[in-house]
Amino acid sequence: MHTARMALNRDPDLRQWAEQWLKSKERSVVGNMTDEEFDKHWLYVRPERMHDGALEAVTAFQLEHQG
Repeated sequence: MHTARMALNRDPDLRQWAEQWLKSKERSVVGNMTDEEFDKHWLYVRPERMHDGALEAVTAFQLEHQG
């Protein structure tokens, strides 16, 4: 997990992709919110989701960008 978080800190493109991927995943969990409500929600949960989801997001990025 530490390596995944370091990768997110060192590669801005990877970080942006991972954040959008995690945000989309979070959106599917709390789908009953309006866009405005979700944006506010994301501001509060973003640090935790980025931390906890780093490994999963980096793995998803690598799988999507193989070849």
